[in-house]
Order: sequence, then structure tokens, then C-alpha cells
Amino acid sequence: MTEPELPSSADRPASERPVSGRPSSGRRVSAILFLVTLAIAGALAWHYLLRTPEVPQPGPMTRGGGANPWAAPVPVRVVPATVEDLAVEVKAIGTVAPMNTVVVRSRVDGLLHSVLFQEGERVEAGEVLAEIDPEPFRVALAQAEGTLQQNLAQLKNAESDLAIYKRLFQQDSIARQQLDAQEALVNQLRGTLMTNRAQVDNAKLQLSYTKITAPIGGRLGLRRIDAGNLIASGDTEGLVTITQTQPIAVQFTVPEVQLADVRAAHRAGRLLAVEAWDRSERKMLAEGVLTTLDNQIDIATGTLRLKAQFENEDDALFPNQFVNVRLRVRTLEGAVTIPADAVQYGAQGHIRLYDH
Repeated sequence: MTEPELPSSADRPASERPVSGRPSSGRRVSAILFLVTLAIAGALAWHYLLRTPEVPQPGPMTRGGGANPWAAPVPVRVVPATVEDLAVEVKAIGTVAPMNTVVVRSRVDGLLHSVLFQEGERVEAGEVLAEIDPEPFRVALAQAEGTLQQNLAQLKNAESDLAIYKRLFQQDSIARQQLDAQEALVNQLRGTLMTNRAQVDNAKLQLSYTKITAPIGGRLGLRRIDAGNLIASGDTEGLVTITQTQPIAVQFTVPEVQLADVRAAHRAGRLLAVEAWDRSERKMLAEGVLTTLDNQIDIATGTLRLKAQFENEDDALFPNQFVNVRLRVRTLEGAVTIPADAVQYGAQGHIRLYDH
């Protein structure tokens, strides 16, 4: 059976024939997709291969919004080395200590009559600080003086009788025993008179103790008892504390490895200069001299205690104040010096940040 024959394009109607020179709609869509794909590929190639990289911004931002200082450029400063005298120093941490500290106590019991000082003021040795009611001590002095006068009269009478007994004994009018008894009585009264005089002196001394004076010169602390209270000689707190601050001392320690240089300079008889600086080591408070080295090294810390003395005329140093101490051991003349920042410390010792 023969298949039916399809009509050729020539036999088709004119409305169904394809127009010559016009692409179909499918070819048009394919062309558009190809062009879009080509444009995207070109854009990606330009972004990753041909685009000029942007200049990085100066450092990432920190959490607070500011620039990170560790990512900023590091400034470099060049300073020439100089030739000058270099002081070799030992640095330590010290504590300011007064040369003398005294707790002023009463030496007698009684009523504190008056307080004659102001807290915190400076006083001189021997200055009257307070007074205790002196009346009971004046009465005791009068009693002692009365007993002295009484025994003095008895002694004079006994001495007069002794002179008479001696003349009678020379005339062989009395026995030797009676003369010896009278001499013994005179000696007894003389001993009693010495005791009475000592009692009078003691009463005067007790009366003088009613005026409490400063044993040393220095600065007063806070008053610990007010006028009108009973004060006792056995009171451990006392009336007030006096600290001697002019001159004043600073105690500090040096490690055992640096002890040889310090001892060598101290044995040479030179006065080693000591400087006291504040906590930040920006201001020198005072300058003094080394006075004392302890006689043994502390086993627990491997250090030796030292003491320096400062005149402290401006009261820059205060008792129990912490200071940074610089002990000048020796001076190198004509040494080549560089800034301290040019030397840092690492695991292998000093690291020099400079070159010749």
C-alpha cells in the first residue's frame, strides 16, 4: 500500500509558506540567552581579573568604633649616640621610715588638766604638751619637806648632846658605853635625814612629771586622750605619737647578685648618692646618702636591707610612703650612651634596636 504523498511547499497556500529572511521565534530566544550569558561572563572576568584593587582603608575598626592602633604604621625615630658621664644605678622599691618614733606617755597617774598642742603640728624637744593636776603632788612634796625638817632638828639636837658627851667622857664623868650610844644615834639620824632628802627630791621629780614634755622634736599625730580624763603611767596607747621627719630614712632591699658592687663602693668610704622617686618615676622627691647595710642576707628573699638618710627639709617624704629608690654605685666617665628605649629585653637577654 503506498503512503500518501505530502504536498510540497510549492503546493502549499501562500499563507502557510515561511517568509524568506525572517528567523523563527526559537532562534531569537536562543540568541538573547547567549548574549546575556556572555555579558555575565565578561563582568565576572573583569571583577576578578582585570579590576584594579581598591586601596585598603587605614586599619580595621575596633569594637568601640575607633581605629585599631596595632594595625597602624609604627613610627621610627632616629637619635644619635652621645658621649657623657653615665651613672651606674641600682633600682629598688623602698619605704620611708622616721628616724625616731616616740609614744608620749604620762609618768605619773592623775587627772589630765590641759592639752597644749595642736594635732599634726611640729614641736621641739622639751616643749610642754600637756599638764596633769599638780595639787596632789604638791601635797606629797610638802609632807616630805616637813619630815625632813623634823629629822633635821632631831639630828642637830643629837649632835649637840654628842659634843657634851665627848667633853664629859674626857673628864671621866660618863662611861664609854653612853658616848658610843650617842654617836650611834647621831649616825642613825644622819641616815634618816638622807632618806628624807631623797623623799623630797622624789616628790619634786613627781611634781615635775605633771608637765608632759616632748622627748624629741618632730611632727605630732592625732590626740588619743582628751583633757578631763584620768591618765595612767601604764597606759600603752599614750597621749600622742611624735615622729622625727627631719632627717628621715628610707629602707630598701637589693638582690644578692648586686651586693658585691654596693659593698665595694661602701667599703671604699664614698658616700653613695640615693634618690627617692615617686611611684611613676617621673618626679624626684628627695636626694640623700646611703648610711647603713644590714649584717645578713634574708634567706627567704635573697636580698639585703639598706638604709638611706634624707634631710627632708621640704617634707617631701612622709612616713610609711612607698618610693622608687635609685642607688648610684659608680659613674662611668666618657661613656657612649643611647636612649633607654633602644634596648629591650627578650628571652636571650638584651636586644639592641640600633646599629653602629
